[in-house]
Amino acid sequence: MEILGTIIVGFIVGVIAKLIHPGRENMGFIVTTLLGIAGSFLAGYVGQALGWYHAGQGAGFIGSIIGAFVLLLIYGFVKGKAAS
Repeated sequence: MEILGTIIVGFIVGVIAKLIHPGRENMGFIVTTLLGIAGSFLAGYVGQALGWYHAGQGAGFIGSIIGAFVLLLIYGFVKGKAAS
């Protein structure tokens, strides 16, 4: 059940990151979910390593959204470079 919970939270985080990102990214359900999961792991690792918060705190969810947003910006930059 923990993996299913991670996937659901990852999807929610990915959707929120896409909503606050300017412009339009043509990504499907799976890529959005993977973006959210990766953002969660990135923010969780960095936030806990720096001592900003501990596992299970509300700040971790906000950090996950920020992490997914950063990954979305990087994705857009790389995708834009590849199209040129």
